[in-house]
Amino acid sequence: MVCFRFSPVPGSGLVLLCLVLGAVSSYALELNLTDSGKATCLYAKWQMNFTIRYETTSKSYKTVTVSDLSTATYNGSTCGEDQNGPKIAVQFGSGFSWVVNFTKEGSTYSIDGISFSYNISDNTTFPDAKDKGILTVYDPVRFRIPLNNIFRCNSLSTLEKDDVVQYYWDVHVQAFVQNGTVSTKEFLCEKDRTSTTVAPITPTTTPAPTTTPIPKEKPEVGSYSVNNSNGTCLLATMGLQLNVTYEKVASIININPNTTDFTGNCHPQSALLRLNSSNIKFLDFVFAVKNENRFYLKEVNISMYLVNGSVFSIANNNLSYWDAPLGSSYMCNKEQTVSVSGAFQINTFDLRVQPFNVMEGKYSTAQDCSADDDNFLVPIAVGAALAGVLILVLLAYFIGLKRHHAGYEQF
Repeated sequence: MVCFRFSPVPGSGLVLLCLVLGAVSSYALELNLTDSGKATCLYAKWQMNFTIRYETTSKSYKTVTVSDLSTATYNGSTCGEDQNGPKIAVQFGSGFSWVVNFTKEGSTYSIDGISFSYNISDNTTFPDAKDKGILTVYDPVRFRIPLNNIFRCNSLSTLEKDDVVQYYWDVHVQAFVQNGTVSTKEFLCEKDRTSTTVAPITPTTTPAPTTTPIPKEKPEVGSYSVNNSNGTCLLATMGLQLNVTYEKVASIININPNTTDFTGNCHPQSALLRLNSSNIKFLDFVFAVKNENRFYLKEVNISMYLVNGSVFSIANNNLSYWDAPLGSSYMCNKEQTVSVSGAFQINTFDLRVQPFNVMEGKYSTAQDCSADDDNFLVPIAVGAALAGVLILVLLAYFIGLKRHHAGYEQF
């Protein structure tokens, strides 16, 4: 017998894992599996999403994010038996399935392996895919947990295999539940144990923090690049300031380029710049090509530790910033804001980026963001000029009319 509850989670949860997550929905899955006596045998609550890279018929590569689990079902989930252990099986979307198996040995049980299958024949999710059929990736996790302990990992975890990256966070799971009662004793993943070692804030008599962040000075401008077999394929120069709102408390964080590492990759239709530091697990800027002749910032993902040890994760793959023609760079010296979600924005300073067609490791001619302002001012200037002409015409008319009446009065 299977009993479960499915509920949406607000966007402030990550990308994640989203990931959001911003414009991308994120869902919490909760499964309470019971045996024939209606006693709980397995309990799980978690969030997850996936990114899948695939080759198209034109020999380019595309990446899709799968985060909508609103149609999830749990057919095939089982408490297990003598020969086969417990299993969680989830089906969602157009041909997606996710299965995790558990085994027991002595005084511990294991998250034994995770398999994820997707139907690349689905043209809606995978347009122009070169390959067809159902593809499966398998990760032998084999993570051991003491019996009668619930495993907890609020931090973002990833599994990467072949062309699939799996993201998990806010995970609570206990297999082989004893006496039908989920344990209150937690076994933490390593990332949660690390994050909880942050020194606690000593209470003082100072007032509670408000939602208004303290203004910070302009961040230092950093230079970042990505290389592939042909040399430099992505260039970025920018000062970055993160605006984070978590549990109604807002904070501003300047990124120090001197203590920030960067990596990434370049493909014909997409490019990635990833930043990370001691408190930022990753900050991803994902660029894409549109209409075969322009590029833009399509996606931002972040996962970072806050000062209280909490993990803040957000993802949005439906952005549209920094638009410029291919073969050029995008430049904006004034402050700009990239709104990733209601809880997360990025202020940029002295920005210049070129994610495609970099030649000899140098920026190409830049399209300045001020051009947008000029385009906005043109109709205003034309309207003002027309209004001025209209006023002059009316003045001339009234002056002429007044002189005409004065001529009549002389008779």
